[in-house]
Amino acid sequence: MAQFKGKAIYNPSGKAGEYSRWACNFYTGCSNGCEYCYLKKGIGKAVLGGSTPTLKKCFRNEHHAIDVFFNELYDQATEQPKADIKEHGIFFTFSSDPCLPETQTLNMAVITSCLMLRVPVQILTKCTKWMDTEQGQQLLIDPNARNFLAVGFTLTGHDEVEPNAAPNAERIAAMKRIHDAGIRTFASIEPVISTAASLYCIEKTLGCCDLYKIGLMSGKRDYDKEDVRMFVGRACFRINNAGAKVYWKESVRRFLGREITCAAGVDSDYNLFRENLK
Repeated sequence: MAQFKGKAIYNPSGKAGEYSRWACNFYTGCSNGCEYCYLKKGIGKAVLGGSTPTLKKCFRNEHHAIDVFFNELYDQATEQPKADIKEHGIFFTFSSDPCLPETQTLNMAVITSCLMLRVPVQILTKCTKWMDTEQGQQLLIDPNARNFLAVGFTLTGHDEVEPNAAPNAERIAAMKRIHDAGIRTFASIEPVISTAASLYCIEKTLGCCDLYKIGLMSGKRDYDKEDVRMFVGRACFRINNAGAKVYWKESVRRFLGREITCAAGVDSDYNLFRENLK
């Protein structure tokens, strides 16, 4: 499939491509303040906005951003959402957090429209307060949410390096609340800052997380191979026993120098929604 690069919707590549086939970015910059974030480093900081969430320069305003999004979502020949997007869904978002106070209004409005169109949506966030806003509450009780929405939380177990994000314990509680409502959940256990903290986050979400995506920290050079190997084995055992799935990102496989055999393992294109697509 040829790579699509729209102003709002695009096909991510590289590490982002391990998360989703389609993604949407309305904003650059993120105020969570995570020390490890690529938005704060090198080229990422210059291009993706650093610590201040800002509407992308290609959009005149939020109304224009919505118009562009739906123009890119639809197949002009059929006047329906593109078939491949309806099959694989759209990920929000790689260049910011979609649930920040500064970004929530636009993202939630578009996500709600996608659910009405039965276009699957994945949200990845480190925020929890959005769930108690009127917009967030309406999203979570949307009759289409059970079949076409998946909410994920990044979990590292290290609040000290994520100073403005919700504490990891709050994110885990939020995941349980969402899962109990019948909505799919996933966890981004990335970056693994310490294997003990990451395993703790996995153990605390067993039973309320449908899919784990696990990756090492870019540039971190003090991982111990035996420690990582044992972490992988323990995580596979626990996740499999809980009936969930896990995708081991390339960073883990490359570090260990091998593919990972895991009964709960899936490929990067694993589709959380496939059984319910109509």
